[in-house]
Amino acid sequence: MKVLILDGGKKFGSSSGKLNTLLCDVASSELEAKGYEVIRTKIDDGYEVESEVQKLIQSDIIIFQYPGWWMSAPWIVKKYIDEVLTAAAPHLTKSDGRHANDPEHGYGTGEKTAKKKYMISTTWNAPITAFNDKNDFFEGRGCDGVT
Repeated sequence: MKVLILDGGKKFGSSSGKLNTLLCDVASSELEAKGYEVIRTKIDDGYEVESEVQKLIQSDIIIFQYPGWWMSAPWIVKKYIDEVLTAAAPHLTKSDGRHANDPEHGYGTGEKTAKKKYMISTTWNAPITAFNDKNDFFEGRGCDGVT
């Protein structure tokens, strides 16, 4: 099994992106110890779109690791997704899944990647209580409720 780890840590302002890279290092070590082949991209260091497309196609598991900035991923992660997934679309999808005889149904079911597994892991500069306390910022939604 081949795992692609995408490190979306970004050097910006007071952030050095080191925490996300450390988490990618730990994940790589653990996965390699279990016999997985790990390939990585540190998005902030730059990338070649076609090379990334091939990594996506060849990977069984894709892990996105990035910080939560302003309730979203850093712009470089969004740019990577836009550029790479758009270029990879013909390899990863047949269509958007809808059919001419029923265009209202089936959207999102046309992928060729049903056997791939995905994981999104994010870091936040917030204490756990910010997520779990009903009176705090995230109104008790918990970590998984932020998405």
